[in-house]
Amino acid sequence: MSLIDALNWRYATKRMNGKQVPQAQLDRILEAVRLAPSSYGLQPYSVLVIEDPALRERISPAAFDQPQITQSSHLLVFAAWDSVEEAHVDDLIRLTAKTRGQHPDELAAYGNAIKDTVSGFASDQDKFHWAAKQAYLALGTALAAAATERVDASPMEGFDPAALDDLLGLRKQNLRSVVLMALGYRDSSADRHAGLEKVRWPHEKLFIPMPSA
Repeated sequence: MSLIDALNWRYATKRMNGKQVPQAQLDRILEAVRLAPSSYGLQPYSVLVIEDPALRERISPAAFDQPQITQSSHLLVFAAWDSVEEAHVDDLIRLTAKTRGQHPDELAAYGNAIKDTVSGFASDQDKFHWAAKQAYLALGTALAAAATERVDASPMEGFDPAALDDLLGLRKQNLRSVVLMALGYRDSSADRHAGLEKVRWPHEKLFIPMPSA
C-alpha cells in the first residue's frame, strides 16, 4: 500500500475494538518515531508507551473519559522536555561523534550553534513550546507510520496535561505531556466516523504556486 493510499485509509478513530497491535507492528511504528525529524536532531521529548489496561483506566478521567484511552491497544504519550539544557546538547554531540566516528571537538561549532538556540529563547515557556513543536513532528510521523501498517491511530489533545503529568510523575522526569496518540483497531459498528468520505481542502486552495522571480 502506498503512503497516499494509507493516508486516505486512515482517520482519527473514535471507537476501537480492544484488539492488540502485534509487537512487530508496534516496533515499526516506534522506530518511525525514533527516526522522525527534529530541529538539530535534538529530539527534545520522550514518548511513553502505555499498554497496561489498569493504568489506562486511571488515565481516562484526565482525558475526559474519551473511549480511545481504554479501548486502544497502546497509548502513546508525547512529552516534551520541561527544560532543554546545554547538557542535553553535549549528550547529542557525544552521540553524533560516536555514531559517525568523529572526535567531539570536530563538532564543537555545531554544538555551540545549538546551545545558542537553546539559550536564546525569551522565556522557559518559549523554550518548552519549541520542544513541544518537535514532539508534534514525531506525532505526524507516527500517524503516517501507523497508517502504512493498517493500524488505527487517534491523535488526542483533549486532556488535562497537569493532571496527567501528576499521575505519571512526569515533572520528576523533566517532562510535560504535550499530545496523546491511541493505537488500535477501529470498531466500525460503533464509530460513526468510520467509512465517511475524507474531507480536505482542494489542491488549488491549499497550495499557492509562486511565480518565478
